[in-house]
Amino acid sequence: MVKNMTSTSAAQRPQKRLPPARGSRKARLTAWLFIAPAAIAYAAFVLVPLAMSFYYSFLRWDGIGEARFHGLTNYLTVLTDPKLLQIIGNAFQLVGYFTIIPVLLGLAVASVIRGHMAGPFGTATRTILFLPQVIPLVAAGIAWSWMFASTGVVNQGLRAIGMSDWARGWLGDFVWALPAVGIIGAWVLLGLCTMLLVTGITKIDPSLYEAARLDGARPWHEFRYITLPGLRQEIAVCVTLTVISALASFDIVYISTLGGPGITTTVPGLEIYRLAFAHRQVGLASALAIVLMVLVLISIAPIQWFAREKK
Repeated sequence: MVKNMTSTSAAQRPQKRLPPARGSRKARLTAWLFIAPAAIAYAAFVLVPLAMSFYYSFLRWDGIGEARFHGLTNYLTVLTDPKLLQIIGNAFQLVGYFTIIPVLLGLAVASVIRGHMAGPFGTATRTILFLPQVIPLVAAGIAWSWMFASTGVVNQGLRAIGMSDWARGWLGDFVWALPAVGIIGAWVLLGLCTMLLVTGITKIDPSLYEAARLDGARPWHEFRYITLPGLRQEIAVCVTLTVISALASFDIVYISTLGGPGITTTVPGLEIYRLAFAHRQVGLASALAIVLMVLVLISIAPIQWFAREKK
């Protein structure tokens, strides 16, 4: 009994915490030293400019003279000006082209070449579809501008099949200019989405497809109940990247249309550039940039939730 009391009292004594080993401190210090260059670069080129933009958004400043505090006027202008609202709406219209077309076509291509990954057909298909990612966007914009011109390949093809009434200057048309820009963006992003989805489909166990065939499943059922659930994460990544590309687009629009005709293809990124460097409205440009950042975050938040819902 004495032994039991002794052991109980010994167990109840507060145990002294051992000091951390010197090796662990050294390991943490080494880890911070490795992280420091990237953290400094991220702070210098992302966090500091973001903080400065947020500060400028409350000012009335031409970038050179004296800056005056303007309160929330710049934000009210962004949220009430019909022109700026139309420009933001143009970016959301591009989401349909930049996201839906590449993701759907990427899923179709990945499903078709799933059984021919190692063969020449699969290799050639992946190479051809990934080419737009290798070509500079400036070159792609110029090439598509030539194809969409009045005498371009698109109109020549329409005339060749007897659809001359449809021939037009696509990038100069008030109705078709924005869809034409959307097709350019979809073409550029198709290769990226296809490669991501093809890579993801290789991780799905082939025995699932074999079991489904033995049970009499059709290709549509295989796609719906095996391929789509298995590509949940990859689809979320594709949608996230393409939505960000659409809302933050600049180079394709600048090269192909310069935002015209009128403001039918003007997007927030191009308007921020014009406001800051052409009209010298740095405060309004910064407010539009902050609103655009918030819209991007709001747009991709549900996508991330969807990707993690059944993780």
